Amino acid sequence: MSRTLRGHILGPQGFVDGTIAFDDAGRVRGISGSSVSAGAVRDSALPMVLPGFVDLHVHGGGGHDIMEGGDAALKVAACHAAHGTTALLATTMTAPAADLEAAFAGLRSACAERAPRAARVLGVHLEGPYINAGKLGAQPDFTRPVSLEELARLNAVAPIRLITLAPEVAQNLEDIKALVAAGYIVQVGHTLGSYEDGVQALAHGARGFTHLFNAMTGMHHRAPGMAGAALAHARYAEIIPDLLHVHPGAMRVALRAIPCLYCVTDSTSATGMPDGEYRLGRQAVTKCLGGVRLADGTLAGSTLTMDQALRNLANDLGLDLAEASMRLSTHAADYLGLPDRGRLAPGAWADAVVLDRDLKLKDVFVEGASIDLAHAA
Repeated sequence: MSRTLRGHILGPQGFVDGTIAFDDAGRVRGISGSSVSAGAVRDSALPMVLPGFVDLHVHGGGGHDIMEGGDAALKVAACHAAHGTTALLATTMTAPAADLEAAFAGLRSACAERAPRAARVLGVHLEGPYINAGKLGAQPDFTRPVSLEELARLNAVAPIRLITLAPEVAQNLEDIKALVAAGYIVQVGHTLGSYEDGVQALAHGARGFTHLFNAMTGMHHRAPGMAGAALAHARYAEIIPDLLHVHPGAMRVALRAIPCLYCVTDSTSATGMPDGEYRLGRQAVTKCLGGVRLADGTLAGSTLTMDQALRNLANDLGLDLAEASMRLSTHAADYLGLPDRGRLAPGAWADAVVLDRDLKLKDVFVEGASIDLAHAA
């Protein structure tokens, strides 16, 4: 059913005080109104309408983990929709082939058809198994070299959009060209590689970096590391803005250095749940004090949601709402080559979040349909 929303709407040219109309096909029909300053938007009692959030790194939520298979991905997508995420990539763990095949079997239907009151699952982010065993982070040690055969087999079940790999692992660097030629987007992560390894990976066709600063060699003025390669050369990289994974000062460095830095949650099954014990793939993790950790204290993903990420960017880092929206929606959609996601413009999908002046969610629309926050997961 077509719908019209009234408020301060963030369109292609900035905020307007006016209306946005959705058509019956779930796309934006048009935006009308007069320009208004971002400052006036925050001071107004009118609701704000921003593009729905696009999260390219989601392991779980609402007590469910993508690696469970079955209908877990649909439940994860419903959990995140309740926090403003309108499109996401289901993210797998480094795991034995049989575990990945079981997870992908569950992802087939989740990628093919959106469930009611859930985010659109755009495909899969394969975070490993082609990573460095010396920089696992919270990944279990089932690493192996790139296998085009394994990828083709998995991709035939559910579409793989992103692959995280460590370029310094034997043959991985040379395989980047073949992966790009096959249609995958390659990004660098869970790596002990040097600055030079990062530069070479980009030259071979890698396009981004996985959770910048985390699980990679750090920046030093005489050994810039993989983080230095990203800061010096990347156009795209993902970062976790939970104020726990990355210090706000380091985030400010990245915001100045990387033009299309975009935010992800790296969320786990503990997202939206009380403190306690949860699963992250084959790993047992504990949620407490706002974080998720392995038994040895290693950070193991997050409990971040994208609506909280917006508040962190705006309230703690001081980004204006238009830039924060770009970092939470538009850049990620552009990275995947999706010009009809991550923005409110005529012809784009009607994915939107409605917020009050405190940046609290009032409503979420996925492809023109309200997810009905009162009854969302």
